[in-house]
Amino acid sequence: MPETHGAPRRRDERSQPSRSRDASGRDAPLYGALDLGTNNCRLLIARPSRDGFRVVDSFSRIVRLGEGLSRTGRLDPQAMDRAYDALALCAERIVRKGVDSARLSAVATQACRAAENGADFIDRVRRGTGLRLRIIDPAEEARLAVEGCLNLIDPRAEGVVIIDVGGGSTELSWLKREEAEWRTTGWMSAPLGVVTLAERHPEPDNAGEPWYEAMVADMGAALADGGIQDDGMLDLLRRDRAHLIGTSGAITSLAGIHLKLPRYNRDRVDGLWMMRGDCEAAADRLKALGPEGRAREACIGPDRADLVLAGAAILEAIQRAWPSERVRVADRGLREGLLLQRMREDQKPPRRRRRRRGRGRGSAG
Repeated sequence: MPETHGAPRRRDERSQPSRSRDASGRDAPLYGALDLGTNNCRLLIARPSRDGFRVVDSFSRIVRLGEGLSRTGRLDPQAMDRAYDALALCAERIVRKGVDSARLSAVATQACRAAENGADFIDRVRRGTGLRLRIIDPAEEARLAVEGCLNLIDPRAEGVVIIDVGGGSTELSWLKREEAEWRTTGWMSAPLGVVTLAERHPEPDNAGEPWYEAMVADMGAALADGGIQDDGMLDLLRRDRAHLIGTSGAITSLAGIHLKLPRYNRDRVDGLWMMRGDCEAAADRLKALGPEGRAREACIGPDRADLVLAGAAILEAIQRAWPSERVRVADRGLREGLLLQRMREDQKPPRRRRRRRGRGRGSAG
């Protein structure tokens, strides 16, 4: 049954039959959102609905496009081939489902942004698959993550910090409530994600606390360099009038470990509240498992086994800098933001043409 996005769900709420119809009673058109990140390639295809949208198809594959980028400054040929193959599959799904190109939003983030040959790879994808990927800057990446997570904000909160942990960078956005609206009061992009942090701190044999703390300290320094200081938000966090929202595979994996899930279950993870102690306990369990044990965990697997603790370290550094007892886990973010943005644009009434003033028909020129 299709997933529902765009509105908060109760834990026991079941998806309802889709009523995604336009004014004439026909099925609403399909929209697509494609996100090529440093670590993952993700696609969502959905129809608008009264409470947001309903997912028709989805695809996610770990491609590690940014592998080695921090050392060489370039995308590796094998990494580009992995990403290209995943994008070709996405293009096939888009055509098979009948998504109009005007309703497809396709973006690339940090790896293509930072690589010397990033634009060349985007051109190769266009020529080979027909997909026109747009490289977005960190500000737009943060804004789209916010858009995708707004419905997870505690309605009683006065402030929130939204964390988007990527493979090559981490974006943070600070939002405060002004009357009935949420306003972004600041944002930053730290040039560290799970791939870049893991490459800077390879896991040694019998890794202990010093290795993990080195990753936390590295991320803490990147946060300090970002220069965002908001005493008002700090005060709200300390008084539990604000909270964190974390969106990324690293944070959803932590949630799966916390819940001891035998297999990943998005309905149980998306919207889950975790206390700070829960996050620390999940990270401790991951450390104790070791690389092989992490690879066997259903919510992690071999592709994430060497990255998940880098994600835990990033979250730990943020929780130390912005102390909040609560973090809400989001299995949503940039793709959802892209979909909601495009659907909202299409729902705007067309601008009325201005009637030309002056000479009427037949006037002398």
